[in-house]
Amino acid sequence: MALQGIFTFFCSLAVLSSSAALLQNCSSQTQHLSAELEVAIECGENLTSGWSTQRTAALLLSLRDLTDTLHKHQLQECRGAEPNKCPEAKVPHHGGLACVTVAKKRYCKPLCSHGYDFAFIRRSRLYEECSKQTGFRWQTQYVGGNKLAVCNESPIQVSGASSAYFPENQDCLKTKSNSTLQSAIMGVFVTELRNQGIQDSPEFACLVCG
Repeated sequence: MALQGIFTFFCSLAVLSSSAALLQNCSSQTQHLSAELEVAIECGENLTSGWSTQRTAALLLSLRDLTDTLHKHQLQECRGAEPNKCPEAKVPHHGGLACVTVAKKRYCKPLCSHGYDFAFIRRSRLYEECSKQTGFRWQTQYVGGNKLAVCNESPIQVSGASSAYFPENQDCLKTKSNSTLQSAIMGVFVTELRNQGIQDSPEFACLVCG
């Protein structure tokens, strides 16, 4: 049953652009997709025993396309935040960005996943700012553009503050999928801002994953 639901969802995605009538059907399918995928994962090799290589490749291709769509969707969470003149900051691969607006200034804190470290030393550089005072450009260690940080594979993590890394076995997506974990990450960020004298209430809070 789980596999049947997954294939039905993929078929709906494939023809969605040509048939608005499928919108309601797709909405119904997505309500069960997460649970069905969990069942499929639990089945493990028992699910795929006897599958041909073509069938396996076809499902992997569908999953890749779906992953790309979902990734683009979650990146939109920070869009529309004030000040709206600030360009969208690039999210580092193998990490994420925690962002808030305080007193009409946008602050974003880069984070790296466990096993990755920042390309530049930034122990005292907890976040980057974009505001009227910065000409609505991001303050960054990279010249031009909207790149705030790069997370490179590394066996040690020494370039950033201890709070600038996701814990082991808790990457950005796992953090974002759990409201308690996400609130903890954002809470630390807000506390760090207040320790820097940025006291007003935060708005437009979001966490996006690279």
